This record gives sequence, structure tokens and C-alpha cells, in this order.
Amino acid sequence: MKLLFVAACALLVLCTFDRADSSAYDKIVAHSRIRARKEGPNVCALQQVMGTKKKYFSTCRNWYQGAICGKKAIVLYECCPGYMKIDNMRGCPAVSPIDHVYGSLGLVKATSTQRYADMSKLRPEIEGPGSFTFFAPSNEAWENLDKSVKEALVSNVNIELYNALHYHMVNKRLLTKDLKNGMKVTSMYNDLDLLINHYSNGVVTVNCARIIYGNQVAKNGVVHVIDRVISAVGNTIQDVIEIDDDLTTLDGVAQTAGLLEKLGQAGHFTLFAPTNEAFEKLGSDVLERLQSDKEVLKALLNFHILDSVQCSEAIMAGSTYETLEGNNIEIGCDGESLTVNGIKMVRKKDIVTTNGVIHLIDQVLVPDSAKLVMELMGSSQSIFGDLVSELGLSASMRQDAEYTLLAPLNVAFSDEVMSMDQSFLKIILENHILKNKLILGQLYNGQQLETIGGKILRVFIYRTAVCIENSCLIRGSKEGSNGALHLMKTLLKPAEKTMFEILTENGEFKIFLSLMEAAGLIDVLKQEGDFSLFAPSDTAFAGLTSSDLNLLKNDINALRTILLYHINDGVFIAGGLEPRVTNLLKSFQGSNLKVVIGNSTIQVNSVQVPESDVMATNGVIHFVNQVLYPEDIPVGSQDFLSLLRRLIRYMQIKFIPGFRYQEIPLTFLSSQYSVSSGTTNIGLEGADLSEIEWDANIDTERLTRIIQTNRRRGRV
Repeated sequence: MKLLFVAACALLVLCTFDRADSSAYDKIVAHSRIRARKEGPNVCALQQVMGTKKKYFSTCRNWYQGAICGKKAIVLYECCPGYMKIDNMRGCPAVSPIDHVYGSLGLVKATSTQRYADMSKLRPEIEGPGSFTFFAPSNEAWENLDKSVKEALVSNVNIELYNALHYHMVNKRLLTKDLKNGMKVTSMYNDLDLLINHYSNGVVTVNCARIIYGNQVAKNGVVHVIDRVISAVGNTIQDVIEIDDDLTTLDGVAQTAGLLEKLGQAGHFTLFAPTNEAFEKLGSDVLERLQSDKEVLKALLNFHILDSVQCSEAIMAGSTYETLEGNNIEIGCDGESLTVNGIKMVRKKDIVTTNGVIHLIDQVLVPDSAKLVMELMGSSQSIFGDLVSELGLSASMRQDAEYTLLAPLNVAFSDEVMSMDQSFLKIILENHILKNKLILGQLYNGQQLETIGGKILRVFIYRTAVCIENSCLIRGSKEGSNGALHLMKTLLKPAEKTMFEILTENGEFKIFLSLMEAAGLIDVLKQEGDFSLFAPSDTAFAGLTSSDLNLLKNDINALRTILLYHINDGVFIAGGLEPRVTNLLKSFQGSNLKVVIGNSTIQVNSVQVPESDVMATNGVIHFVNQVLYPEDIPVGSQDFLSLLRRLIRYMQIKFIPGFRYQEIPLTFLSSQYSVSSGTTNIGLEGADLSEIEWDANIDTERLTRIIQTNRRRGRV
């Protein structure tokens, strides 16, 4: 039902009201009319915030949530702008009469503005000929006006009040569709500008006063009712900063950062201006550090500036906005209060200037780019941060040097890890701190990274993941002033041994190693490279007799076909592969392995992988307890078929009488050349082959003797 409701809202807005001559305000009003269609013709549904008199033609989001600015809203049904009720008739069937501007003020219940027009002698002007737009303050707006300001206006009605009302007027008719976002219109008081903002949620503001009832057409213009009395604007944001005694620290910071003049230029800015008290909360040490680096200070100040005007009345729910620093902040509301990043910190809002608006805040917003690398860590990495501090690693990290933290999530620190000897735990943590600053976009496949402990870590790039050794990065990387932070799923395990050394020391892979030796492939496990190995344990060969093993070894091409099907070129760790799809990994044999990653399981060709991501200096090993076999390769011998059926139980093997296994080129071996002689690979690099008479039927044993003789003579 929720999805259906949202879809209906979207359809109504996009299909019914997307006319070229309509505005966001007009669309919201039209949408409100549809919500109230059961109440009769020309009725609009509004939301009123409980405990206040504030009413809104609201968006689908607010309507569905039943709240505005986090406060419960009740539904009211009123006549849509331009319509009236008739006694004993349903809805609002009558069109409001068209009167002059003065009379229209009464129609829209702006009677206080009407009375002040009488007192100031403005009435004849707005009853007479012309084409005016009157932004008329509501009765409540006049009630909320500062008492001393109101008294000053009323005490000098012929000048001050007259001028104030003229500032609410434009000498041409402007409907809401004509009021474009960011436009300035010239008022009838000293040609001073009025700043118009027309937001996507339908809110229209004039000097940050919201139009609460628009488009009351008059014979000589149009009346829009606004929710506050507006005053003339002449200062820029720079001017306000320089003259406000509560912004002296900000004034100094802006000058040091070289941004103060920018805030005096033409534009459409929103400044969340920290007060002196806000800067004091930072502490003298932090403030001194920030002020010592002009670029950091510039980033700090730009994090408080939006390249758009966001008046408080336009904020009906939380939304993110990009700052001039480049990162986002969330502006929301909680009742009458504005919030920034979910915190009530706005002390004074809507200080309107000629180039934007200022909201005073009692906290300094510190972007990641102005933080030290250790300050980037959040609650999900708190254990790592605490341990780095407790074990003295943070104290050794200089502020003038750059680092990268590879921070594991708290869940990575199991009881077993936390119970380790502190000296060993310190070594583990050192593996998670790099000597240099590396942001996400600088990482590439095969890159080698040096830790502060002297270890080398490798980077592996996949289609949807970036991994370092056995652990992959998750969303949430940050860049600070002297480093970067990347969040890791698990603790890193730097490789220290080759595949051969790992399997030999494990002791559970004797048969596999003997078969690799017999096939002349053992060097693959020893040489440098980036390989993935699905290593079958001795359990995979359980039940085989010595004669069975001899049968495997007697056909070297068959043996190599089977063994090389377990090895891939490239390091593929579980976290780097896409979950819940089939990942095809091409083996050295030529056929694909099919790897599927589940919630906490890994399968290759439907065979369970009991242990994965055992990192080696030349790749990664995944242990399996079954022998794997390429499904597209048949068997030509009954004896061999019988043997394989005992080894391979997860699939049916094809039988084609007389089929012979093909020789596989061993191009992946590190020697430049190799010749197969029985089960031995003989390197030819540097050998003098001038004594050999090449013949298609050459005796391989004779060739071997020639090479070995050359070696004894020192010619190889």
C-alpha cells in the first residue's frame, strides 16, 4: 500500500500537472485540491502543525508521514486560493470577486495590512489604476513583529509605515508562476530589491517570508499573503560578519582563509555562521591547529557555505545539500528549530542579505578534510581507534606526516583477538596503518602498500569491490587533512609464505603436492605471481590406492588437466566476488570454475569451501575437500573413468571411448622456455642449442642429455 500511495502521488504530479506554465507552488496547490476532492469542488487539503497556526500545502512525503518538521500535523480542508463558500452548498463553488488591491486585502483576511494601508495613506494608491504585486503580511505576522519596531512604524505612519508597506510592493503584476527561484524584483521603496526563492517543494519566499496564500488576483494587480513583515535589505554577508559583535572570530577566520571578500560578492549563498561561543567550544589547541593551515581553514569555512539560498520556511523535512567544501550537510527541522546534521544548533535564522541568508549556529561544523586522520574514525571503528591509542601507535603518528588507516569494524575484534598478547596485537594493528595518504581513487590492482610496521600489502580491484589482502573495503572512506580512512570488513592478514610453504606446513595436502610434483607443476606454487588455488586436501583423495595414484600419474596430460583446473591467474578472494550470482573464473586448464558466494558460504562448482582466503605471497588459497573437474572434458578410458567417479562425486563425467587429453602449454611457469620430458620440466633459458639437429622425430632423452652436458660445461 505504501508503494502504491507513493506511485499515485508521483503519477498525479508528473502526468496531470506538469504544464509548461505551472510552477512548483501551483502543482502543490493542485495536488492539495485532489486530496480534498471528496469534500466538494475547489477545496484544498492543508496540513497544520499541531500547537501552531502554521499551515502548508504539503508534499507527498509530508502528507504520507503525517508530520512537518518532525511534528504531528492535522489535516484541514479550506477553500483553494481564489474560491469561496456559499451557504448551504457543498465545497467552495464560488469564485472570489475581483476587487482592487485594497479590497482584496480584506478578501484574503489580511485586515491588519489593510488597516495600516488606511493609516499610512496608501489606500488611494492601491485602489487606483496600476498593476501592483502586494506581498501582504498576515494578521499574525503583524502580531509577531517586534513590539518596538511596530511602535516605530505606527508612530510615524506617513513616512516609516508608508515606506515599509511600499517595500512589500512591486510595480507590476507577478503571479507565483512568475516568481522564479533566485530572482530579484525591485520594490516600490527606493528601488530596493526583494529576494525571491521558489523551491521544489512548492514553498515560495520573499526575503525568506513564506507565501501562505497566493495569487489573489485584483483589478489592479495581485495579492500574496506572507507569514512575516519583511524589512529592507542592504548588507552583504560580508557586511553582517564585519559588524556583528558575535561573529568576530568568524571574521578573523574568513580573512585568514581568504574568503571574506567572496562573501561580499554577488551570489546566492547560505552561511551557517558559527558564533564566537561556537569557536570557543573547539578548544584553543584545535583552533590554533586549524588556523595554522590556510587550506584546512578554507575547507572548514567552505563547509559552512551553500551555493544556494535555503530559507528556514522552505525546510519541511531533512534534506542533504552540497557545501562549497564539496561534502554534504543535512539541513532539517524540529518544530520551529532548524537542525544541521540532526543537531539543534541554529540560534538565529533567516538573516537576509543582498547575496543570501545567514543562520547563526552555536557549533562549528568540522568537515573530514579539516580533521586529523585519527579524528575521522566513527563509532563503528571505536575499538580499533581505542587500541591504536592505548598501544601508543597514535602518539607516534606525526601531524606533519601522512597516513592511511585501514580500520576494521568493531565486530572484527573477537574475544580471541582481544585476549592476545599486547605486543602481538600491536603488530596486527601496525598492519592496518599505511605510511602514506591514499584515497580510494588512488588504489589500483596490483598496487603494493607499505605499513608503518614495514609489511607490504597488495591491492586487488574487482568489479564491485576493492580489497587489500584478505579484507575488502566497505562504504565509508574518508579523507582528512593528514590522511585517509578506509573501513575494512575483517582484520588484515598480510601474506608471508608461498603457496608451497603454506600447504607443506599445513600437512593436509601431501597427495596434492605429490601429484603437482609428478606433473611438473610444483614450481607454480613456489614462483612469484598472483594466483588463486582451490587446493584439494588429502580428504579429497581418501580411499585411493597406490595403483590409483600411479594411474593418475601415468597420463601426464590427464593429470595436468585435472590439477590446472584448480588454479586461476589472478587473486580472487571471497569478499571481492559478487554475492548470489555465479562468478566465472577461468582456470589454467582453460575451462571456467563456477564460484557462488552466499551469506556466509562459498561454493565452487557446488562444492563447499570450508576455508577461504588463505593469503600467500604468490596468491590466495581456498581449501576444498573434493577434487574438481571441468564439466566439458570427457574421459576416454573405463579405468580412468572409474577412478574419477570415486574422486568426483558432485557431477556426472562424460565418457567418450578413445578420448585423449591434450597437452596444455605451461606458459604460466616463470622459466622462459620449458620442455616436457616425462614428468620433468627442463629450463632452456640460456642453453646453447647449436649442437641440436632439429627433427620432428627428435629423441627427447638425447635432447635432455645435450642440455645437461651444456650445464656441466658451464654453458647454461
